Formats: sequence, structure tokens, C-alpha cells
Amino acid sequence: MVVVAGVITTWIAVATSDGVVADDYYKRGLGINRDIARDARAQSLGVAARVTFNEERDAVRVTLATTQASPAALRLTLVHPTRGGGDREVELRRVAPGMFEGKLEAVRAGSWQVTLEDAERTWRVARRWSGLEASVMLGTVD
Repeated sequence: MVVVAGVITTWIAVATSDGVVADDYYKRGLGINRDIARDARAQSLGVAARVTFNEERDAVRVTLATTQASPAALRLTLVHPTRGGGDREVELRRVAPGMFEGKLEAVRAGSWQVTLEDAERTWRVARRWSGLEASVMLGTVD
């Protein structure tokens, strides 16, 4: 029985991936460095934003404050750490100077990572949000 168990264990070890080491670990590391650089750029530009959701959580308005000119569009991403396939990404269009709006699939309460970035992805601001509050502040606040 020990020999049979050893053969089965060996087969499982060879046939399955442990998933601990990513095949593209170097690319992922470079991506992390780019993300850190985009965070630093947002901070240097003084980017701050209030992200406000409607009561149904299917529409969003972003009021952007920055020392630089307002971009024509923004990208808002909501990532849930445990609900695979439940992430949301929406392009926000400028409706007034410093104000952007967009529609998204309704968001349920829970822990979300909210990320706001310009359309060219040169800067980003992010923060955790519970999904219960009507709004969340991102970036530097003076």
C-alpha cells in the first residue's frame, strides 16, 4: 500500500501545477514597478477624487481635483478580492470641468478595491471601499 500511495503521490505532483511560482514572474514584477510609478505620478500631480455612487450602485460620478488639466475620460475599476468574475470596469466621460460620469453593473456590498486612472494610464489613485458608503475619497487630500 505504501508503494501504491507513493506512486499516486508522485503522479499528482508531476501532473498538477502548484501555482506558487508564476510563469511570468519577471513581467509581473515590472508591472508592479509601473503601478508604483503611476501612484507616485498621481501624488506629484496632486490628484484627488470623490467617487460617488447612486443608491442602486449602478451609476457613478467622479469629481476630480488636480493641479493639472482635466482629461477627457477616466477609467474606474472595482475589483472584489474574493468574487472571481465580479470585477467592474467603466469608462467615465467628462460632463463638466472636473466631473465625470458613467454607468456600470450594480455593485453589491462587500470589500472592493476602487482604482481610478486617466485613459492613458499615466497615473492612478486607489483605495478600499466597503460598498456601503455612498462615496469614497481617492488620492491626496489637503
